[in-house]
Amino acid sequence: MTTTRPARPELPVEPALARIPFPLVDEMSRHGQRPGEPISVHMEIRLPGQPDPARLRAAFGTALRRHARVLVREAPGRWYRRRYEWELTAAPDVEPVGFPPAAPDALVRARARALAETPPLSLSPPVRLDVIRSSATSGGCVLLCRIHHTALDGPSFLRVLATAAELYSGIDSAPAPNRATPPSAAGPEPPPLDRGLPPARSARVAPAPAPLAHQRRGNGVILGELPIHPRPPGAGHTVNDRLLVATCLTIARWNRLHGAPARPIRITMPVDDRPRSAEMPIGNGTRLVEVAFGAREYANEPTPEAIVGLLRRTAHRTRQLKAAPRPPLGRGAALLTAPVLPVDLRASITRGLGRALAPWTSTTLLSNLGRIPYPLDFGDAGRADAVWVSAPTRMPRGLTITTTCTAGRLHVGLRWSRALLDDASGRRLYDFFAHYLDTVSAAALAVDPVANPPSRGGGSR
Repeated sequence: MTTTRPARPELPVEPALARIPFPLVDEMSRHGQRPGEPISVHMEIRLPGQPDPARLRAAFGTALRRHARVLVREAPGRWYRRRYEWELTAAPDVEPVGFPPAAPDALVRARARALAETPPLSLSPPVRLDVIRSSATSGGCVLLCRIHHTALDGPSFLRVLATAAELYSGIDSAPAPNRATPPSAAGPEPPPLDRGLPPARSARVAPAPAPLAHQRRGNGVILGELPIHPRPPGAGHTVNDRLLVATCLTIARWNRLHGAPARPIRITMPVDDRPRSAEMPIGNGTRLVEVAFGAREYANEPTPEAIVGLLRRTAHRTRQLKAAPRPPLGRGAALLTAPVLPVDLRASITRGLGRALAPWTSTTLLSNLGRIPYPLDFGDAGRADAVWVSAPTRMPRGLTITTTCTAGRLHVGLRWSRALLDDASGRRLYDFFAHYLDTVSAAALAVDPVANPPSRGGGSR
């Protein structure tokens, strides 16, 4: 006699999640993660009003689905895998939008958390957005965002946020057209800054850490607001060139005051060629170039004439670097990310090379995001009148400067590793930067004055 077993109920089969290999920049960022060094991009957007929680969560959730590349988590893998992979998810694993309790010190506490904690790659999406209010009845708020830099960069997140603002308010978030770069002044091109520079160690920002060990952990940041000075008609330089020269002179003065040896100052500068429309590729889409300043360029406090010459040479060099085709992080990074060896072994090699080549790492990073092209209009909560960004500060650089332009003002985020500098040193470096930006702008206007530069005004936050 035979018996028939009851049929097993058919269990639903979960569809396999789509996976995409880490691009080169993501993999190099993943290789370089070290304990105690947060790799989060920190962003603050100031609004004159307060958004409705339910509507903002809905708008941001829909924006994430429209830009599905943000809805990722790192896929698990075996030790012998050749690639890290992103796992695309249909919905967030966690609620990315938070409304912490309103309090007078809420922004200070939220900012400290943003500089210390990075959203985990194991949960989708690796971004967080908190609405910070000083009181329940205060007129405005700050959208404080944390973005894991292994997954995406600041411009990508701004594109996602612009979509969320459009969905929230119904106001078109189409980017404003880019302003044309001023044509080069007539005359022969000067030689590039780094012509004839022999291979040499880069200058390091002279250290001035806090005396107590517990004060040397994490990052510090200053957020400042400065004017954008006019350029003479036909000037062959950009605001970005002025920022580069001001950064060089800031570090040169700091190092002279601290008796650091004179070495070439090399400034890493991201270049982003992506469109800012809704079709903008999301992720890490910039390529890094390096602008070098020879030690003799800044050996002494420069005269206005010397500053103008430095500005012209810098403008020529940046034009060359932007025009030259180059892998995002250089040919060495392309070689290190070739899927020949298991990814964990490549990570170990990459970290070892990073330690060996640390003396030749650039001095600092200047990331100029330029004019924010989106209105970032949240309807009843108002339009953003300030956008601050600060980039991670890995050692040995330990110092980054990030700038944006919103509502006709320059918004500066100067961020430092407390393993390198104490908070008083960070404030002093910010003051040097503001001073030299004024000085460089005034020197450029003195050649062909078209307007008196406005007073600096605007403090730091």
